[in-house]
Amino acid sequence: MNKKFLTLALSLALALSLTACGDSKTSAPAEDGNSENGDAAETVTLKVAASPTPHAEILEQVKPILAEQGIDLVITEYGDYVVPNTAVEEGDEDANYFQHTPYLDQFNEENGTHLVSVGKIHYEPMGVYGGKTSSLENLPDGATVAVPNDATNEARALQLLAAQGLIEIDTAAGLKATPNDITSNPKNLEFTELEAAMIPNTLDEFDLNVINSNYALQAGLNPAEDALASEDADSEAAQTFANIIAVKEGNEENPAVVALVEALHSDAIQDFINTTYNGSVLPID
Repeated sequence: MNKKFLTLALSLALALSLTACGDSKTSAPAEDGNSENGDAAETVTLKVAASPTPHAEILEQVKPILAEQGIDLVITEYGDYVVPNTAVEEGDEDANYFQHTPYLDQFNEENGTHLVSVGKIHYEPMGVYGGKTSSLENLPDGATVAVPNDATNEARALQLLAAQGLIEIDTAAGLKATPNDITSNPKNLEFTELEAAMIPNTLDEFDLNVINSNYALQAGLNPAEDALASEDADSEAAQTFANIIAVKEGNEENPAVVALVEALHSDAIQDFINTTYNGSVLPID
């Protein structure tokens, strides 16, 4: 009986010892930081909302750069200009990449959101594209023109048309110009306001269409070749309408966000933008 009791006691002690060793191995971090458990603890996930073209395409190039820093960049594509902002405001996304500062400011004002820019990344010259009419010189009297229906992009579109001598705008209107601010319209142009993303789908319904370059690219248009006129890359618009990385106020110093902006400003990414888009998208230092 004593021998059986001693054997049972030794077996129980051995089992407890092995269990303790197993628990210690699972919970202890790897000394060199290269074990699977060590990597999992160090990896940070950064969720960014983006328009498909060119924003998500550019972000895909940033993924390996951030991965080297232990940041897993998760990109979610959105086809509109509203949800990417509400998603960041509500915390579903950490940042977004699709808009310029005037649009961001307008969105905050109208929706009570608290989004801020953490860096200018690139500029997309807005362009005028033909539809029923294939040139500005042959534009008929009473021609129809499709323009974005959000305030900042509509004003930008009107200023671009004014730069071509098609209309004149009250100088006091600036980036808040609407068709009501047109002071001279010799061709009697008729304007239709549409959601920016929809305009490339209705090209043949209007004589002219003023389109944001990201939506032009998504529709298979080449802004550098197909646009009848576009904003001057050296103009004030290049800075005013630069596309930005936006976050919710208070997250400006998030290390992963800072790393994202730095990566987007790297030579590798700026070279990618220049060679891929041939002037349709221009990097900003």
